[in-house]
Amino acid sequence: MTFYINNTTIDTSSEKVAQMPQDLTRVLYWGTRGEDVKRVQWTLLKWGYYDGRVDGIYGARTYRAVRRFQRKNGLAVDGVVGPNTAAAMGLSFGQRNTTAARGVNRNDNVYLLARAIYGEARGEPYIGQVAVGAVILNRVQNPKFPNSIASVVYQPGAFTAVSDGQINLSPDDTALRAARDALNGWDPTYGCLYYWNPAKARSPWIWTRKVVLKIGKHWFGI
Repeated sequence: MTFYINNTTIDTSSEKVAQMPQDLTRVLYWGTRGEDVKRVQWTLLKWGYYDGRVDGIYGARTYRAVRRFQRKNGLAVDGVVGPNTAAAMGLSFGQRNTTAARGVNRNDNVYLLARAIYGEARGEPYIGQVAVGAVILNRVQNPKFPNSIASVVYQPGAFTAVSDGQINLSPDDTALRAARDALNGWDPTYGCLYYWNPAKARSPWIWTRKVVLKIGKHWFGI
């Protein structure tokens, strides 16, 4: 299933991608694993915000601890360790030294949306890639979801591309064009908030959504 539905409501007003340095500092979020997560856990444990194991797995305890730290220190309370939260902890993480993306500022919403489109829908028809971007933007405008592109993309459990790390792949020209078209107002879905691949969907809940249209392998619904 290309798009995982998460029925829990978590308010994640993620730190703006535009605040990231030019080499796109790594962002840590629910589901991330590795040494950088251990460093965050150890720092929060030392300061009394975290009470779990230092295991390098960004799960519920780490998420809640990061939110407590953010709230205490006047940061955006989103549970995501972006550049501002990392700096407040006195931490810096490895940077992804990808090549410049065809004249696109890697720190802006076009690039982030293109990464999400590429991770979720590469290989789909062009209109289908625009449609995936449109769903993300429709969520930003809907009060049931977070209110920025970054917070929608990184909402825990929402997108397969975030869960499996494909969000970190460099988008191709097609994904970049699709992101621009979606941001410029093209919505082939007519306001849809969800999409899924019926050949892979396992969640009973997703089948309760009203199907509006089908593009490529994806069904789009409300």
